[in-house]
Amino acid sequence: MIILPKELYLYSTSYCHLCELAEALLIESAIKPVRIIEITEDDQLLLQYGLRIPVLKRLDTNAELGWPFNLNDIALFLRD
Repeated sequence: MIILPKELYLYSTSYCHLCELAEALLIESAIKPVRIIEITEDDQLLLQYGLRIPVLKRLDTNAELGWPFNLNDIALFLRD
């Protein structure tokens, strides 16, 4: 059984093909809530994630899952 964290962030940016693929995976998996964070709106986030996006982050543990990932990787990442 997977217990979903209270909230997930997907660090992303516009016109990023990999970010679009990550969003499609999250839609396919029906995992909610996921908040899409636009890294270009924050200089610190741009420095931290600019070369790593897309990155999925659990706010309950601060664990991060960097690209590449698939549905199975997401399921494993969300297990407690």
